[in-house]
Amino acid sequence: MERTDLAGFLRRRRALLQPAAVGLPAGGRRRTPGLRRSEVAQLASMSPDYYARLEQGRSPQPSALMLASLARALRLTVDERDHLFHLAGHHAPPRIGGDEHVSRGLFRLLDGLRDMPALIASDLNVVLAQNPMADALLGEQTSFSGLARSCTYRWFTDSEMRGRYPVEDHEHESRALVDDLRAALAARPADPVADELVGALRARSAEFAELWAQHDVAVRRSDRKRILHPALGLIELDFDVLATDRHDQRLIVYSPAPGSAAVSQLELLAVLGPELFTS
Repeated sequence: MERTDLAGFLRRRRALLQPAAVGLPAGGRRRTPGLRRSEVAQLASMSPDYYARLEQGRSPQPSALMLASLARALRLTVDERDHLFHLAGHHAPPRIGGDEHVSRGLFRLLDGLRDMPALIASDLNVVLAQNPMADALLGEQTSFSGLARSCTYRWFTDSEMRGRYPVEDHEHESRALVDDLRAALAARPADPVADELVGALRARSAEFAELWAQHDVAVRRSDRKRILHPALGLIELDFDVLATDRHDQRLIVYSPAPGSAAVSQLELLAVLGPELFTS
């Protein structure tokens, strides 16, 4: 780990990134160019103190997962991300197959969707980035580790996640998730990460194993989602997957039908923010 060079690289990339580029308000007068340390820490889902120590060259070696979060927060290119991993003493992630790096262009699309919940997810249903509206609607989805990073895994193994959806919608959601996962596996032949996810789900969930045995397959491109919000109650939204230049990453947008109650609910959600999930 090259602590001094890593610290300098982080400071330089932070100084070059403007708040508007990551969907943040300018926030009044700034003493230095670019983002504040606290803003980078927030975007990367880490403590401000830990990020400060990284920039000061006095932190322990960050994990590969933490480096991936930093790369997304700082909107690094693939080459810059690989350099970040090198400075931190890690091998860079592969550029094919399971690469979860999000391009700056896709981040710009996400940051531009400020009035609607939106997120970027992998084909294994791992949330890679989400905007503040998605955070307010769904809670923070990017801080999980291991197999639990996949929303599909949590759906079949974590009752708390199911509690955010009406019981009568559970069967449909389960089928849609399984069908979509099988489609993802077809595009990931002999992928160990995907195989591990399926194997773990078959072992832990009888419901998943039964649905998996039916061999239904369908990429989930659109749907209707009914979400139980802790303050606003039932919110009914359209769920659309927008095309990207990569088959293994998706830009997902939740939008209200014109004239529906969800229009005013999203307006109120923007005011309430994500604090409801952390209080």
